[in-house]
Amino acid sequence: MRTASFASATSIKMALTILFSACLFTSVYAQAPASESPTPAAETQAAPLTMPMINEPTEAATPEPATEAPLTKPTVVDASKISAGDTAWLLASTALVLFMTIPGLALFYAGMVRKKNVLATMAHSFAVTCLVTVIWVVIGYSLAFTPGSPYIGGLDRVLLSGMEFVKETGKLSVSEIAPTIPESVFIMFQMTFAIITPALITGAFAERMKFSALLIFITLWSIFVYAPVAHWVWEPGGWLATRGVLDFAGGTVVHINAGISGLVAAIIIGPRLGFGKEPMPPHNLVLTVIGACMLWVGWFGFNAGSAVAADGRAGMAMLATQIATAVGALSWMIIEWLRRGKPSVLGLVSGAVSGLVAITPASGFVGVSGALVIGAAAGLACYWGATTLKSRLGYDDSLDVFGVHAVGGIVGALLTGVFAVESIGGASSSFGNQAFGVIVTVVYSAVMTAIILGIVSALVGLRVTPEAEIEGLDLEQHGEHVL
Repeated sequence: MRTASFASATSIKMALTILFSACLFTSVYAQAPASESPTPAAETQAAPLTMPMINEPTEAATPEPATEAPLTKPTVVDASKISAGDTAWLLASTALVLFMTIPGLALFYAGMVRKKNVLATMAHSFAVTCLVTVIWVVIGYSLAFTPGSPYIGGLDRVLLSGMEFVKETGKLSVSEIAPTIPESVFIMFQMTFAIITPALITGAFAERMKFSALLIFITLWSIFVYAPVAHWVWEPGGWLATRGVLDFAGGTVVHINAGISGLVAAIIIGPRLGFGKEPMPPHNLVLTVIGACMLWVGWFGFNAGSAVAADGRAGMAMLATQIATAVGALSWMIIEWLRRGKPSVLGLVSGAVSGLVAITPASGFVGVSGALVIGAAAGLACYWGATTLKSRLGYDDSLDVFGVHAVGGIVGALLTGVFAVESIGGASSSFGNQAFGVIVTVVYSAVMTAIILGIVSALVGLRVTPEAEIEGLDLEQHGEHVL
């Protein structure tokens, strides 16, 4: 009996021990951290969960980051999207390109005219800078660089409406063409191109056009010639851009456009009094050389800045620019030396400018060999355009705007189709495609310039009186003169 009682007591103790152990295990498991989940084997035997459980995602299940669609119009973005390096380079490039017009082009042109017209010639570059700045802000930028139709931009940025910078929220607008820099910087950079293009034209009719006529002509020309051509070529939706016409920094938009317009203006306004009958030597070639040096340095902003980034393509564009400029100067010097027996200083700097002009459309697309050939071809072609062609046709292009800028721009645009390297510029073209772009620009620029000059002639007249031309535009137009 005692044995049975002992066995019964032992059984009760064992049962209590097992029950206590089970309760303790259950309590510990219930209080364990969520990360201490049971093994897969235990999971298969565990009772169904009565509360939600969060599982840590594995590395393989991490979704790929979404790729942002490219911008198709000016857009407001977060400031984190802006590249400090790209912005700094474009700010510097903007200053360099403005430096090309004032004082670069102003000095370059002023040195080649007669002393009685020096101030009037410099006033052209300065006044164009002021006038086009306002035109660009009011309507030029919107027509050139906002999506509209393939032929002209929209009105979204009239008076720069929609261009934003809000420091508190860290938001600002960017152009679809340059998404890593503020739109305000892109507007300024492109403004300097819009300034220098009509300023180049003034050299074709220097020493004889009314200042009032000049201001009206530049206003209309900037809106109805420059802005549409810039849209065709540089806005991604422009019809020449979609056709694949290449123009990295302004062969068609700037140089052919200005050169053809200059030729038309020179013919319509007529030659200077005494042209071809009396000598009209440059008044001070020192000014011209200084101006040419400023143009050379500023052109690095013109071409390398057109990469709109501080990257390898900008570096290649800068290198190509330096090479072509040097070769252009040497080729002009050599042909002039052979033909005339002496290399002139004016010829040397003119050859450098011809190399700068010709490499402009190609600078972001070609390598070293292309730059060498384009520079050599530009020097020879522009020498012919400024001497032989001009003499045979008899037009008075005062400062060889057509001979250097139109001829050099055409040479550069065509050879871009020959020497473009896709691995450098990401695009290729052909001689025929480039020729199409050249022909379209030549025809449009010539016809529109003639129409605009007709309108200006009807409003205020184009040319100063013979007496005023003899006295000089400095005194007659501005009431000042150089001692």
